Amino acid sequence: MEGVGADAGSAVAPFAKWRDEFSRTFQYYLDRSTPNPVYRWLGTLAVAAIYVLRVYYVQGFYIVSYGLGIYILNLLIGFLSPKVDPELEALDGASLPTRGSDEFKPFIRRLPEFKFWYSITKAFCVAFLMTFFSIFDVPVFWPILLCYWIVLFVLTMKRQILHMIKYKYIPFSIGKQRYTGKKPATSSGGSD
Repeated sequence: MEGVGADAGSAVAPFAKWRDEFSRTFQYYLDRSTPNPVYRWLGTLAVAAIYVLRVYYVQGFYIVSYGLGIYILNLLIGFLSPKVDPELEALDGASLPTRGSDEFKPFIRRLPEFKFWYSITKAFCVAFLMTFFSIFDVPVFWPILLCYWIVLFVLTMKRQILHMIKYKYIPFSIGKQRYTGKKPATSSGGSD
C-alpha cells in the first residue's frame, strides 16, 4: 500500500516544481512589462486581432464574442470610474472639493490601468481557447447581439459621461502638467 502513495507523491512533485517555476517566470515577465504600457497594449491588440480572425474564419462563436464584449464593457466602466464614488461619499457627509482652498483629491481609478490591461488580455486568451470547443458555438442571429451590445455601450457611456460632468473629473491625463514662469511684460513705450 505504501508503494501506491509513494508513486503518487513522486508524480506530483515534478508537476508542482514545474508549476512553481512557470509561475515565477510568468511573474518575472509580467513585472518587466509594467513600465511599457505601449508595448503591452500593442500585444493585446495583436491577441485581439488573432481572436477576431479566428471568429471570422470559423464563422461562429458569436455568444462567446458577445460575452467578451460585455466583460470588456464592465472593465471599461471600472477603469473610467473613481475609486471613491462621489455619490456615495456625499451620503456619508464627505464631498469633493468645491473651492480652490479645499483639499485636492487626485483621480484614482477603481480599476488601475495595469489590471485593466491584464484582465482584457486574459479575456481575449480565454475567449480564443473557447473557440476550439464546439459546445460554446451556440447558433444565434449575431446582428441582434451586436445591436444589443451597441445599445448597452451607448447607454452605459452616456451615464458614465454624465457622471463625469456632474462631479467634474476627467479619468485621463496626458503626462505631468508643466508650469511656465511669468511671461515678461512688453513695454509699449520705446525710445526713438
